[in-house]
Amino acid sequence: MINQLKYKCLWFLTDLMKVASPRNRIGALTYVGALAGVLAPASLSHAADYQWTNVTSSAAFAARDGAGALTLNGKMYLIGGWNPSEKINFPWITNNEVWSSTDGLDWALEKSNTFKSGFDASADWEGRHSAGYTVYNNKLWIIGGDANQRHYQNDVWNSSDGTTWTQVNPGNPVPWGPRVLHHTLTFNNKVWVMGGQTLSSLAPLPSEYNNENRYYNDVWNTADGVNWSRVTEHAAWSPRGMIGGSVVFDDKMWIVGGGTYETPDVPGRLFHNDVWSSVDGENWTQVLSNAPWQPRQYHDVEVFDGRMWVIGGWNWGDLDDVWSSTDGINWEQLSGTPWTARHASSAFVYDDSLWIVAGSVMQNDVWRLSAVPEPASALLLLLGWPAILLRKRTMATAAG
Repeated sequence: MINQLKYKCLWFLTDLMKVASPRNRIGALTYVGALAGVLAPASLSHAADYQWTNVTSSAAFAARDGAGALTLNGKMYLIGGWNPSEKINFPWITNNEVWSSTDGLDWALEKSNTFKSGFDASADWEGRHSAGYTVYNNKLWIIGGDANQRHYQNDVWNSSDGTTWTQVNPGNPVPWGPRVLHHTLTFNNKVWVMGGQTLSSLAPLPSEYNNENRYYNDVWNTADGVNWSRVTEHAAWSPRGMIGGSVVFDDKMWIVGGGTYETPDVPGRLFHNDVWSSVDGENWTQVLSNAPWQPRQYHDVEVFDGRMWVIGGWNWGDLDDVWSSTDGINWEQLSGTPWTARHASSAFVYDDSLWIVAGSVMQNDVWRLSAVPEPASALLLLLGWPAILLRKRTMATAAG
């Protein structure tokens, strides 16, 4: 209906310009400008189109999945990652290098990989992937890690530039370990960790676990990375992890989908497509029990253009669908994904765009999603503002 009105306005303007006097032409422009002020903003905010751009198919960094993706001080940072078949850049399965970019095309190596022969664990963080990554107090943070080295990484590190890193908790392991695949975000001036699990197939369990893997739905937070508080031992949502990125939206934390790995205790993987939100981490509201998108794990979630986004993932096969929502209830699918289906990619929100980098396809590609205003709305806005200014100038001349 709105589109029909917009085009009728344009037809009216074209016909009137052919026969109208100069004064009536000004009136017609003012009329269309007024309609533009009413119709265009609604269209631009609720029906904007989006377009993918392949920024590069061969970035300077090696292909990887599970790399951290953080934005700080005008740069995108790609942190660590996993590629067991590439022994030059990943001699020990994962690495600890850091890359940055201001445009997605040119990437600079901020920190070389030291996770190889001669590695000093007291001076640098172990290589890892699918760890907890967040920006807090104007620094990049790495919270915990994986279990690919036959142990759980219970350390916390931060950096103001991606090059020099400081261990926040030396000799003081996080109290919520051991766990991997946890969800991490920043909210209300604290760092939050929630969910995750143990994986005895990769790392031995503590003796007190009696050889039973743990699946977590607890919630923790910290103001300094050292002192942690358990907000709740069992949140209302079922245990899960494998959610890349984070969603803080409408002054709430959100859990969107996710899943668990199989273990000897639970032989099958679990996949979820429910949506939950909380204002305090203790009390959770189920916003939606079954979203229209397929249950998934290893997907990315982000907030971009006033919407929550779900991107790709895995459910016994890589996914390439992209969905967004303004309320967590009503979801719209973005059609025509041009990139190869993938999971464990790295998602950024940067420079008024949503970015997807690398992932399980083991390609070093970079993709950018940007909002594209509808042509009719843009034209109406172009017509509207000059009309208003012209009207004011005419009235001022008459008054003088």
